[in-house]
Amino acid sequence: MKTDTDLFFEVPFDAQQEARMLASEVICRLLLWMADGRSIEERGLRVCVALYCVRPDLLDHATLGQIGDNLGRTRQAVHKLAISFRETTQITA
Repeated sequence: MKTDTDLFFEVPFDAQQEARMLASEVICRLLLWMADGRSIEERGLRVCVALYCVRPDLLDHATLGQIGDNLGRTRQAVHKLAISFRETTQITA
């Protein structure tokens, strides 16, 4: 008599497919968070904050204060977005 747990051992594991599914989930979370801005300017700010959190070298290591100054926002407002990004994506690096 077979049970559902037997399927776990019979279905081959495809590491590439699993990696694609995980990457897709991460990309979807990133895009949804960035698209959550109400205007194009807010979305652009969110993109900058995401880059700051993930790859600050792509922003020439700009600080949150510099990002805010360039986009007409306070450092505190940009810092709140950085916290939101990290909480939403669970990316702490």
